[in-house]
Amino acid sequence: MRIVIRYFFRGVRLILTPFMLAGPHLFKPRGIKRDPAEQQAVDQQTRQLALYHFPACPFCIKVRRAMQRLSLDVELRNAQHPGEHRQMLEQEGGRVKVPCLRIEAEDGSVRWLYESDDIIAYLDHRFGAGEAAQHSA
Repeated sequence: MRIVIRYFFRGVRLILTPFMLAGPHLFKPRGIKRDPAEQQAVDQQTRQLALYHFPACPFCIKVRRAMQRLSLDVELRNAQHPGEHRQMLEQEGGRVKVPCLRIEAEDGSVRWLYESDDIIAYLDHRFGAGEAAQHSA
């Protein structure tokens, strides 16, 4: 019975994965419009961020959509397959769990933020429309 369940979910994943990968490209959220100088400042700040993700992970897709909505240019690091990104996530972050946002502070310290809702809350707080309104005032 266990093998039937395993193959059932593999089949479901095989069918849904192409749709999950194509969806964000077909239905992109509208990003925040900032003046060029402000967007350049945001881009400079996002250079200290990196998102470790799996391409078809629903929680990773949720975070990437939030990044699109906030017009953020965060480096994406695919940690699905063995390699340097997965190894760094495990060694420095402590575990292979995605999505994970690597936040490098100005003093060189690194913070690893797991959980999609926590990542989105962090990005909204730091780069959201409220933050943009504060800079323009």
